[in-house]
Amino acid sequence: MFFIEVGTRRVHVMTSTRNPDAGYTTQQARNLYMEDALPTGVRHLIRDRDAKFTRSFDSVFGSEGARIILTPIRSPRANAFAERWVRTVRAELLDRTLVLGRRHLDGLLSRYASHYNSHRPHRGIGLLAPEARGLDPPSIRPSAIRRREVLPGINEYLAA
Repeated sequence: MFFIEVGTRRVHVMTSTRNPDAGYTTQQARNLYMEDALPTGVRHLIRDRDAKFTRSFDSVFGSEGARIILTPIRSPRANAFAERWVRTVRAELLDRTLVLGRRHLDGLLSRYASHYNSHRPHRGIGLLAPEARGLDPPSIRPSAIRRREVLPGINEYLAA
């Protein structure tokens, strides 16, 4: 389960489970607010019509002042930002990795989300990373760049 801030493209990945139900989704929504992961003043929650998103899930966001918007029936393009995140994480991570269990999956997704939020360029926000918006890029010398492997096949290049 994940939440994505559409304006900044910042992704929040929650823990995984084999059998998600209404209690699980509600608790993950509570955890998101308890961690203060979201910026203040969230105005909308766009979600699909899955049965595991119940009134208790909606009330977590409603109590914070967010308006719940349901996607239309049978229209995957209505939530294009979430669909794009799923496609990206699949192509860049999950299709290339043998996942050994739930804890392994949670660790992989957590590291990938950190990379996605701090280093991966996004075309929709001017080829910046979500956490780098509004910052000037550092001036670097070509000899002062080092590579760090985040996950197999995913590298970050940093100024030394």
